[in-house]
Amino acid sequence: MIVKEFRELRRDRRTLGMLVALPVLLLIVFGFAANFTISTLEVTIVGPNAQVVSDQLAADPQAARVLHLDTVDPAGTDATARAALRDDVADLAIVTGTGKPMVYIDGSNLFAAQSAKIAVARMGPTVDSEVLYNPDLKTSWVMVPAIIGLILTFTGTIITSIGLVKEREAGTLEQLAVMPFSPAEVIIGKIAPYFLLAAADMVAVTLLGMWIFAVPFNGNVLIFALGAAIFLFAVLGLGVFISTISKTTGQAIQAAMMVLLPQVLLSGMIFPLNAMAPGVRWIGYLLPLTYFTKISQGVMLRGAGMNTLWVPIVVLTAMAVVIFGAAVFRLKRSIAPAGRAVVRSAG
Repeated sequence: MIVKEFRELRRDRRTLGMLVALPVLLLIVFGFAANFTISTLEVTIVGPNAQVVSDQLAADPQAARVLHLDTVDPAGTDATARAALRDDVADLAIVTGTGKPMVYIDGSNLFAAQSAKIAVARMGPTVDSEVLYNPDLKTSWVMVPAIIGLILTFTGTIITSIGLVKEREAGTLEQLAVMPFSPAEVIIGKIAPYFLLAAADMVAVTLLGMWIFAVPFNGNVLIFALGAAIFLFAVLGLGVFISTISKTTGQAIQAAMMVLLPQVLLSGMIFPLNAMAPGVRWIGYLLPLTYFTKISQGVMLRGAGMNTLWVPIVVLTAMAVVIFGAAVFRLKRSIAPAGRAVVRSAG
């Protein structure tokens, strides 16, 4: 029995690869990505004394090590500082004037906000401070928008990934080749029901998160809906792509888990992207959940508009197009040979 199992494992290269790759992936992720400490904070300084405060911070070695002076604008106002946090340009903004400087902290970036509070505490009573968008630094306010995307990723990828596999296992995949539908139409037909169900799940989870955890929704509903629709299209297409490269349900689930694990760990939902090692951080920038998290947190917590969120929306759109195109290409290869065989046998 032991010899037989080793032989079967040797033939099942996907399972064998998963047994080897998964421990290495976990080691790399937790070694380089598992870091909650933000070492550098982006700072915007505005007001008449902006340059004076900038020089003081630059002269302090401890402050200069943590605070990166991104913008120094003597003509800026309180509204300018708040807009810098809303648009995710800075982690904290300092407003200078005749009295004590006012420091605004972006509470939607939880770990950066905690590091910012420590940095502000070192300044002592010389400044006043206020946390915006998450005054009490509640973890649930930051996690719920990200969990919405995580739930959609799980349901969309895993459920859809077994769609075409079921057709193949049931022996009905060949029928798709002789039906008057293009591969793109087949995929759209496959994902349409899941898209509607996942959209209903998204609405339910969002409303429950707002009701149970009192998470605010400060932004435009249409921007949130647009980002969610594009994200759903991407993850459902990813599930279909996985089903086209899998022969059994078990293989589809294995491949889906290999795709889901990096999205959970490297999307910035658990570990902040800014705290990751550069090599691992770039993996996070290739994941759809990274950009949906930016959209959902930006809309719900900060009330960010399209002028701020157009970049993640465009990136998600490009990802959805590439993934859908890859799924169509793979489906053509999956059913075209079977289709020719059916036509020949019918002749």
